[in-house]
Amino acid sequence: MRPILFIAIFAGMLLSGCEKVIELKLDDSAPVIVIDGGINDQSENQIIKISKTYSFSEPNKFNGVTGAKVVVTRPNMSTVTYTEVSPGIYQSVKTRGVPGNKYTLDVTIDGKKYSASSMMPAKVVLDSLTFKQFNLFGKTTTYIAVNYKDPVDAVNQYRYVLKAKGKIEEDMVSNDRFNNGNKVSDVIFYKLEDLVAGDSLEVEFQCIDPNVYRYFYSLKQSSGQGGPPVAPSNPVSNFSNGALGIFNAYTTSTRTAVIK
Repeated sequence: MRPILFIAIFAGMLLSGCEKVIELKLDDSAPVIVIDGGINDQSENQIIKISKTYSFSEPNKFNGVTGAKVVVTRPNMSTVTYTEVSPGIYQSVKTRGVPGNKYTLDVTIDGKKYSASSMMPAKVVLDSLTFKQFNLFGKTTTYIAVNYKDPVDAVNQYRYVLKAKGKIEEDMVSNDRFNNGNKVSDVIFYKLEDLVAGDSLEVEFQCIDPNVYRYFYSLKQSSGQGGPPVAPSNPVSNFSNGALGIFNAYTTSTRTAVIK
């Protein structure tokens, strides 16, 4: 046993003596423009956010782009010019989109134009929110479900944005591939255990076009939250000239539920 013990100790000393600090060199890539926002069917100040990606050496923050020219063109070719209200945040006067119409966003930064178009779908209204319980492995878990009637004469895509205590906790999309023309009750799988009686939940229900659906679906897949994770990649943008992000013309309805 002694020779074996000696060999084991010697091997351990040898390995510890071979430790080497490896320094990883992470190359900083050129910043890319990110544009996020849209126009909905509500008469309100519409918002467009413009930022740049940051490098590994920079802190994780909103890197707002200032001095951009932001214009939305309506179907009748009239335009709405947005005003910068804070670094990277651009706001319109009160305006609204009309379902069935196409809207185009043009953003010009340092002489370079980025454009995207989106068709506002017909409106489907969120009827109600209900609580649903599931028993898994002897433990009961409560989730919230969105309830609506899908129209039979169209292909529809939807987005659900769940807020708990005013904070976005879940953002997911669905389509009517298996529910065309049916009454739908889709569960949002966000656990409600941390909420207490009196806390409120709010769900914004958006009807979105196919390109916007693909963007949010690929965003979810890249993060690994919509199933098995895929190779990291940027979600499919509808912007030209290499910009990231999405321009979304959508209808919206909102419902609130209170924990009892």
